[in-house]
Amino acid sequence: MSGSKLIAALGLLGCVAGGCAASGNGGARCVVGADCASGVCRADGTCLPVSDDAGVESDGAIDRDAEVERDGGVMDDASVDAAFDAGSIGCAPNHDGTITRAEVPIRAGLRATFRTATDAMVDLTGEVLGDGSRRWSLVGPFAGDRDVLVELREPDGLWFAEDFPGATYVTELTNDSDLLGVFEVTGDALLLRGVGSPESGFTETRLLNEPAIGTLRFPLEEGDRWTEEVDVTGRALGVITTYDETYESVVDAAGELETPFGTFEVLRVRTELVRDNGFGVVLSRVRTYAFVSECFGTVAVVRSGESESATERFVAAEVRRLAP
Repeated sequence: MSGSKLIAALGLLGCVAGGCAASGNGGARCVVGADCASGVCRADGTCLPVSDDAGVESDGAIDRDAEVERDGGVMDDASVDAAFDAGSIGCAPNHDGTITRAEVPIRAGLRATFRTATDAMVDLTGEVLGDGSRRWSLVGPFAGDRDVLVELREPDGLWFAEDFPGATYVTELTNDSDLLGVFEVTGDALLLRGVGSPESGFTETRLLNEPAIGTLRFPLEEGDRWTEEVDVTGRALGVITTYDETYESVVDAAGELETPFGTFEVLRVRTELVRDNGFGVVLSRVRTYAFVSECFGTVAVVRSGESESATERFVAAEVRRLAP
């Protein structure tokens, strides 16, 4: 369960509403995100426009009446309104190597499609460039690839909502589980408050993290490190449960990432999760890599299997990356 929690925490932020919706042809030609004013080179070799698709007028003002594509299952009317209210439509990366909270859209109502594979061999070494940055590719295809619509939903009305006052959104943890991660967004962090099953009952799950896990801490810059030590208590499948978790995170690399959606400038956040029984006996160890981009948030996540010793080339328990 711990590894599932980790991929949810790092991988399901959604993306810029206008950007995700804009999947048609057109725009300047490009090879990598740095070739584009928007910072995103799409899979068809064209730049994602800052205007038109994003609903931004030439003077930079947001046009609420601009037409936004919704044919990819990425946005509904509520998501468009939320994105305009938050100012996320029209966000243009400034390529300064720092990702601030304002440059990551995280709120209930956002949705995006992620192409997902399990038990897939990945090589995260990438190509080392002259400036020390890297270029990675997670385009695939990987065996068993399938597209999954990920939604950030309001927690209100859920049976465990009162246990997580101030929560911002909930979302499924993995493709093969209906457990919901409960998240809170603050001015400088994305916090994982706990986990709950969709329904209460004899086999219910309701786990609380104390303190809440800071899965991302802003601003993000290469070299940043933080450690979270967490007590987990509650019920798992109806059984009273308690254990300890330690999260060690580092922004360990920067560069370009190719996804099925396009190529992004990213910072890579590597997190190692160690779970023990509260008496120092290690139960599992999981490593997760999240690729975070200005304006789009987390565009890909790779999660290792438990106790995987290889750090860059291994069979991943799950691979997720943004798709059209």
